[in-house]
Amino acid sequence: MKTTNNAFWEEKKLEDMTQDEWEALCDGCGKCCLHKFIDDENAEDTQTTDQIKQDESLEFTNIVCSYLNTKTCSCTQYAKRTELVPDCVQLTKKNLSQIFYMPTSCSYRRLHEGRGLPSWHPLLNRNKKTVMHNADMSVRGKTVYEHDVDMEDFEDYIVSWPLNDLD
Repeated sequence: MKTTNNAFWEEKKLEDMTQDEWEALCDGCGKCCLHKFIDDENAEDTQTTDQIKQDESLEFTNIVCSYLNTKTCSCTQYAKRTELVPDCVQLTKKNLSQIFYMPTSCSYRRLHEGRGLPSWHPLLNRNKKTVMHNADMSVRGKTVYEHDVDMEDFEDYIVSWPLNDLD
C-alpha cells in the first residue's frame, strides 16, 4: 500500500478519495467476512439483498469465510475474492449508501455517517492493528470457518459482539 497524506479522511469526502486512500480506510477487522443474515419470519427462501425492511433485523454470526486468515484478519485471496465468492462484500464509492450490513464500527460506515475514525484504527496507530485487536474490535480469536459448520445450524452461531463500537 502506498503512503497517503496525513489525515486525508478528514480533508476529503469518501467519493473524492483515490483508490489507495479508499483501501487505506479499511481497518482490517475482518467483520465484513462474517456470515450475516436478515431475520425475517416471513421469508420462504434465502436470497441476497441490498436493503433491509423495517420489520427485519440483521443478525451477525461468528462464521467466517474460508479465505479469511483469522490471525491477521485479512483475506488470503483479496484480489480475486469476488470471483471466488460472488456475494463477497466489496464496498465501493457507488454502493456506500447501501452498507446497512456493515457493523457500526466499520470505518467506511463511520465516515459515511460523519463519525470519524475510531481511536483504535490502524491509520491512527502507525498502521498497526495491535490497538484494534487489544480493543477487541477485530474477529481474531472469535470465529469458526464456514467449512467447519453445518450451515443448517447457522442460528446457533448468532453473536452480538460485531455490533460493539468504541468512541
